[in-house]
Amino acid sequence: MAKAAVEKIREFRAEARFQRTSPQKAKLVLDLIKGLRVEQALNTVHFSNKRIAPVVEKALRSAIQNANYLSDEQGLDVDVDNLYVKSAVANEGPRMKRIRPAPMGRAFRYQRRLAHIIITVAEKNAPAAESVSTAATPAPKAKKKTAKKAVKKTATKKVAAKKTATKKSAAKKAAK
Repeated sequence: MAKAAVEKIREFRAEARFQRTSPQKAKLVLDLIKGLRVEQALNTVHFSNKRIAPVVEKALRSAIQNANYLSDEQGLDVDVDNLYVKSAVANEGPRMKRIRPAPMGRAFRYQRRLAHIIITVAEKNAPAAESVSTAATPAPKAKKKTAKKAVKKTATKKVAAKKTATKKSAAKKAAK
């Protein structure tokens, strides 16, 4: 019964590769939208002042359209309003080596960094599936009972240790 109730959660992704920004700068925008619902993530990115924000918004819209297209194409029942940003990652792309003129005919090398931005959206679990998963968790309660027994055992060991300490102190007093 549990296998029938658990459905595979579909993920839809979009990539924006070879973007002319460092991954560190792109992560600043991507961290803002991780875990948000798609509508709220679009608003957040749209009003961000960062230079990479329009690229992130375009990739996010592409991931949403991928979800819409694949749901129509494969006959899946995906509610676009129920999507959220599951992961948003900026990986490092190839570096471009450049040279800057320096004094006395010398040259300084520097690197232009590129980023690959990957955004994954998924559908939130239905409330019915969550109630099934919460109903099937009586096993941890049994572990709590065993934990209480373990605490009682250690407490009795500590009491026994205290008794021996008092016996030793009484023996020392008697020896004096």
